[in-house]
Amino acid sequence: MTTLTAEHHASASLTTDAPPTPGDTGATDTAAVEIRCPEGSWLPVCGPNDLLPGRGVAALLPDGAQAALFLDRGGRIHAIGNRDPFTGAQVLSRGLTGSADGRPFVASPLLKQRFDLLTGDCLDDPAASIPVYRVRVRDGAAEH
Repeated sequence: MTTLTAEHHASASLTTDAPPTPGDTGATDTAAVEIRCPEGSWLPVCGPNDLLPGRGVAALLPDGAQAALFLDRGGRIHAIGNRDPFTGAQVLSRGLTGSADGRPFVASPLLKQRFDLLTGDCLDDPAASIPVYRVRVRDGAAEH
């Protein structure tokens, strides 16, 4: 896992070109998916080709928390907190992805609550939410 700094944001997805094949975003080997730190810097997590639609990638944060990154079937990358607020387990990166009313979500693999990947809101319990992180794809000096 890559060490990152956490930051909570209202909406933090990134649209990339839809991949021609699963796991191939068309990015070069030097491209990196980055999460924004609170102080404004960006830290790399993984390469865009490491993300597959429907599968999460977990990253360890410096404070011990974790982030989960997802590539949805529309080619958008999302980053959320990995901790399931109902169980306390770091498992959301292992959840099932889908969409409800056109909004992407991940369902916890434990109790199946669904979390909006754009806002972090729980679709099944309005009192619960998870952090959402800003993300970007960088290829050398050029941002996509």
